[in-house]
Parts: sequence; C-alpha cells; structure tokens
Amino acid sequence: MTLEPSAKAPDFTLLDQHGEPFTLSKSLKQRKAAHFIFFYPKADTPGCTTQACGLRDILGDIGDTAVLGISPDPPKKQAKFDEKYGLGFPLLADEGHAVADAYGAWGEKSMYGKKYQGIIRSAFLVDEHGRIAEAWPKVSPKDTPANLLKSLGG
Repeated sequence: MTLEPSAKAPDFTLLDQHGEPFTLSKSLKQRKAAHFIFFYPKADTPGCTTQACGLRDILGDIGDTAVLGISPDPPKKQAKFDEKYGLGFPLLADEGHAVADAYGAWGEKSMYGKKYQGIIRSAFLVDEHGRIAEAWPKVSPKDTPANLLKSLGG
C-alpha cells in the first residue's frame, strides 16, 4: 500500500553516502521547500543509473526542491554511485528497508518466475509542510524526472 496525496510523510533518519545522518523533518524545517524522494532497488544498475542521472540533469530546473534517493545499499556503495555519476544529492541507506516499508515501496517482486521481496521503484513529492503532494508507485526510471518537472509546473 503506497502513501496517498495529502497523507503525512513518514519521518525518518538515515545515513547518507558520506555516513552523515539525514532527517527528513529537520531538512524540511531548514530548507522550507518540497522534497522529492525516490526509492530505487540497487545503486549503479542500469535502471537506477538512468533514474538518478535523469534527476541530476534537471536539478537546475527544480528550484529549491530537494532530491533524495533511497535504496537498501550501504553508504559506501551509495558514495561510489554518487562519485561515478556526479549526482550531487543525498543518497540514503535504508539497509533494513524500514523507510521503504513506511512509504509502501517494499513488497513482492517477480523475476524469471521467482518471487522475492524488494524495492518497488516509487517516488514521492513531499511538500514543505511534510505532506505527500504527489505519489508515483511503480514509476519507470525514465519517467521519474519528467513526472517531477510536470508536478512542479515545468
């Protein structure tokens, strides 16, 4: 079950790619701007790279909106992904997938007939008041940047 628009965004604290704690509520207070959160399965894989680089490429077009990537990868793997592609936004390590669970971005997947639990690629725009403004469950990597631009009126 994914979060619906107008729902309160679950708060969280996760380590970023530099091993520093990032707390959503604290960032919302400091920036006073929307936050775009996208959940991706695994750093430096083709779909995740397309998605993250697409977002990197529109950073200059989204004003004060913060972009946050979340995956189960540990901070070191997130750091390598960031360095390799010069992403320039926080990549957060949700190693126990508790945040993905809270956002409805963790669930059953299927590949080659085998079922398993994993990240369901999803994205959320959280307004400056901490509410879900838009939700994109099962979003495609290439549509992610376009969806964000469209929701911001770009």
